Amino acid sequence: MSQIEQLFRGGVQKLGNPNAENRLEQEWSTAAFKKPTEQAVFLTKTGLVSDDVGDKKHHGGPDKALFAYSKSHYEKWTAEYPEVQFKPGLNGENVSVIDMDETSVYIGDIYQIGEATVQVSQPRRPCWKPGRRVRWIEWGRRIQETGRTGWYFRVLKEGAIQRYDVFRLIERPCPEWSIAEMNDVLYHHSNNKEKLHELLESDYTPISWKEEIGKLIDGEIVDHTKRLYGPNIAE
Repeated sequence: MSQIEQLFRGGVQKLGNPNAENRLEQEWSTAAFKKPTEQAVFLTKTGLVSDDVGDKKHHGGPDKALFAYSKSHYEKWTAEYPEVQFKPGLNGENVSVIDMDETSVYIGDIYQIGEATVQVSQPRRPCWKPGRRVRWIEWGRRIQETGRTGWYFRVLKEGAIQRYDVFRLIERPCPEWSIAEMNDVLYHHSNNKEKLHELLESDYTPISWKEEIGKLIDGEIVDHTKRLYGPNIAE
């Protein structure tokens, strides 16, 4: 049964030392250090009450109101990189979910969860901040390579949600594209023009993805280095 295993929310924090020479210890801000709550939390069109995002240019907003991540991924991360104590919440998700992941969730899926109705809006695109948090600068790149990205929901109907609420699928308007398949095309088969065109033509593919897909179709090279590594490495 797909459900919320843990619910997280939190505000923006400033961390690190502005005078540090080690890039992983330098000053940065993030809202990824969210705390679990047992209470019901109201989910608005732009996210959970008393929750925030650190980078409002790339995160948050109506199409990124709720970030979901599969709890099962953390066992895989632990096996791959045992130096880090991986646990739910470490990727900054709002909801740690069970019995659902990128292979079983499809773009456009509509779910009832608690009092709210939500729709899968887009896959999460990893950045450099998770890597800095765990002091493994390759984590963002590995999230992208493995497809363990998580996904965002937009909110169709506001309402309270809480731990152990069950995701009840209402509608699957786009069974052609699971989150896993979308990730696979963009990150591993970006030279497959046929697949790129199919993804581009889908009504449910997010605009930001369509912009990048258009560049790939035109033969442009898209460099993800800045997004995945940011200030963790020298330019």
